Amino acid sequence: MNLIRNNPVAMYLQIADRLRVEIAEGTYEPSGRLPSESQIMARFNVSRVTVRLALEQLDKEELIERRKGKGTFVAGKQVRHQIDTLRSFHESLKVQGFNATMRIIDLTAIETPQAFVQLFGQKCALLERLHMVGDEPIALGRSLLPAFMSDLRREIAEQQPTYALLKDRAGVDITSAEIAIGARAAAPRITSLIAAADNAVLLVLERTSYFDNGACAERSEFFIRPERYKFVLGNRIPAR
Repeated sequence: MNLIRNNPVAMYLQIADRLRVEIAEGTYEPSGRLPSESQIMARFNVSRVTVRLALEQLDKEELIERRKGKGTFVAGKQVRHQIDTLRSFHESLKVQGFNATMRIIDLTAIETPQAFVQLFGQKCALLERLHMVGDEPIALGRSLLPAFMSDLRREIAEQQPTYALLKDRAGVDITSAEIAIGARAAAPRITSLIAAADNAVLLVLERTSYFDNGACAERSEFFIRPERYKFVLGNRIPAR
């Protein structure tokens, strides 16, 4: 779109109008992220001041959310996690069309924490991965896994979701999981990794999954930035 430079309508309002239409048309789905100020400047050949006025106009209309250091997003755009469906965290991002990736933080054999010795024995594997949407960290996943998972190749662990990794190595399906959801302040290491504010209260999903033979497959915690994440539980009315 070319701006009409001698139009009585100010250029920032013309830009706001164009972005408003694109938001309504779903141009910025599925992530909801708008182009950066610099990209909008280049697109319309205008100054940063003009772009900021346009974004301020959309902000006043509550059409966008501007997050310092993160970018500009369609207001209310959130990742949805269907907790009544047995699906890995990474898979829940991919099925919604998000550009989801994972980055390994740690993968090692450890002494099993005392609370989980009954599930895994004295040794287990620790897998920590940063979950990204585009270039934005959205959650840190910390999983305790059976000890035989500690020799996973890192490049594979960065590509495959937890359930797929476990099924490939164990040769057994995961058929059930217990899930708890809460909120709590996280340690500085965690908030730093997911680019949250110090002492931020994060969503925390705790999940314990089981193989078809009843053995524990994994015990995971996901520390999630709450502003872009929503848990959804579906219910059906029983047939009469």
